[in-house]
Amino acid sequence: MVPYHIRSIMSLQEYLLTNIIIGLDIGTSFVRAVIGGINEDDSVEILGVAKRSSLGFLNNGVILNIESTKNVVEEVIDAAEQIAGWQGTSCVTGLGGKYIESFKSHGFVKITDNGKKDRSITKADIDRVLESANSLPVSLDREIVHLIPQEFIVDGTEGYKMDEAINCQAVRLEANVFIIKASKTQIQNINDCIERSGYIVDGVFLKTLACSKAVMHQEEKDLGSILIDLGGGSTDIIVIVKDAPICTASIPIGGNIVTSDIAVVKGIPAETAEKLKIEHGCCWSDLVAADEEVLIPAIGGRDPELTTRAELCDIIQSRMEEIFRMVLDEISRQSGSMKLDGNIVLTGGGALMKGVVELAEYVFGTSSVRIGEPGNLGEPQDSYKSPEYATAVGLIIAAKENLQSIRKTKKNKGSDKKAGEESRFVKILKSLF
Repeated sequence: MVPYHIRSIMSLQEYLLTNIIIGLDIGTSFVRAVIGGINEDDSVEILGVAKRSSLGFLNNGVILNIESTKNVVEEVIDAAEQIAGWQGTSCVTGLGGKYIESFKSHGFVKITDNGKKDRSITKADIDRVLESANSLPVSLDREIVHLIPQEFIVDGTEGYKMDEAINCQAVRLEANVFIIKASKTQIQNINDCIERSGYIVDGVFLKTLACSKAVMHQEEKDLGSILIDLGGGSTDIIVIVKDAPICTASIPIGGNIVTSDIAVVKGIPAETAEKLKIEHGCCWSDLVAADEEVLIPAIGGRDPELTTRAELCDIIQSRMEEIFRMVLDEISRQSGSMKLDGNIVLTGGGALMKGVVELAEYVFGTSSVRIGEPGNLGEPQDSYKSPEYATAVGLIIAAKENLQSIRKTKKNKGSDKKAGEESRFVKILKSLF
């Protein structure tokens, strides 16, 4: 990444504070960190990528052990920083799992009163109508994390986007919005965990919403598409139509239950089952030869034994099909008979499973299924070009879009990581001047 023209070390430090973002994806199976820089042309360049196991510390997006998770967070960010050659002070992170709720709301405001001259809609009117849509009471244990306009209605005419509504002559302005809430406890636990690691939380985003920014094309968002994030502890879903979400959901099972099924059926430890799943797993039987053998290593004094890849596939496909059918049922329940002309996009570690596209096509009755991988965002390493890093990369893109608002209080915060210690990158640059 080529930074702005550096006239002094102070300008470099300002650049680092406002133009490098850490995306932190805290998942049930892994914690992933991606460091991205914002170039002068507003493009994102990935500088560092790392992941560490978090098994046993979280369950369905809920932190069970803050201290252990804190250690993993610190370790994974430090590993990404070593690759990037830069030490951060803050990050953006994601929310998901069963404690996410979403609903639609409607707001309206008058633009002109009877007898007064008509005037144009302003940004202040947009803010007023969104505030009106956000007037519904929220329970004490919930916090609104996103309020997303779906469409604006000008004097009864639907389908306006925000920039289209502004400057229109109108008497009445309405807005349909999509509101996403999360558990205050979940948010607080994530904040505590990250802050104990020595980092400031710059912002939190719904994981699937952030993920969509990294892997979904604009045409898919406009036509109506489904993003399915296949995680270890849960399967999270978002449906986007006309560039706005219309429903979200979370199925409380994921890849870990597939591992558990293999362990139970074969009578082996979960660690061995996970290795078999990763190395030999497939969830579409047509892709597996019936006589292909797999060696199960010796365990607890038992001799090694042979199984077939087809037998593993039977175990995996049965559970993965159940997950996809639960997703289909939930989407049908929430969105009804709405026609979606886009794609089904699969992300998360589960999207790495061989045969997952074919199985999804079978369950959903469509050939419009693909794996969601972040595009080319830099060349130093390309491990981020994987569905398992879609959320972390998406968090950087989401944060970039909100860069000015989420960083506006940055200078006033005095809790920088390892107070008094400059980043390695700044020290190196100082030595050059």
